[in-house]
Amino acid sequence: MAIIETEATLHEAHRDNHTHRDVNGGWLRPAVFGAMDGLVSNLALMTGVAGGSVSHQTIVITGLAGLAAGAFSMAAGEYTSVASQRELVEAELEVERRELRKHPKDEERELAELYQARGVDAPLAREVARQLSRDPEQALEIHAREELGIDPGDLPSPTVAAVSSFGSFALGALLPVLPFLLGATTLWPALLLALIGLFACGAVVAKVTARSWWYSGLRQLALGGAAAGVTYALGSLFGTAVG
Repeated sequence: MAIIETEATLHEAHRDNHTHRDVNGGWLRPAVFGAMDGLVSNLALMTGVAGGSVSHQTIVITGLAGLAAGAFSMAAGEYTSVASQRELVEAELEVERRELRKHPKDEERELAELYQARGVDAPLAREVARQLSRDPEQALEIHAREELGIDPGDLPSPTVAAVSSFGSFALGALLPVLPFLLGATTLWPALLLALIGLFACGAVVAKVTARSWWYSGLRQLALGGAAAGVTYALGSLFGTAVG
């Protein structure tokens, strides 16, 4: 009895410890990268304009215009991309559904061959394929996963993707504009807040990677800071040349 209880305890401990990171990142990855994209692009845009020695009102208008343009562009691009991907998947699913309806035995044999290729004994593979093929919808789901690598019941929503992209980009792009909206008249508060936001985004990204939070944060801070520095230098150069 004690041995059984010990084995059960070890099994539970193994199950609790044997966990993996979410390699797809779930909602966290696209949200954080969308915010980071908005932050870097709008910060670079604003510092580029600021380098041309323009008024802070012009910088604010530029920042707000960059926020709106970038957010709508991201949303439109994401909607089109996901919608096209979903339409392609649905077309392929319809092809598979038609094949299952017209040639059920051939599809059943194909599924058995897939299992055999993975090391399942032939008689067992045929029996498993036969049982799984009794339900047409279940058969479609299995063929889609095995042959196309997709889950028919978990297709991405273009609307959700567009709204998420719009919101995360706008949130990131708002950070460098916020100090000006609160009364700042110089670029430094906006730059400081944006760099803090870049470090925070990088640190959050470490949640779905193997890097430490400080390394990921500093890396993103350095990249965003470099982008802002380059655009500021270009703004100063062209501002002087045009002026």
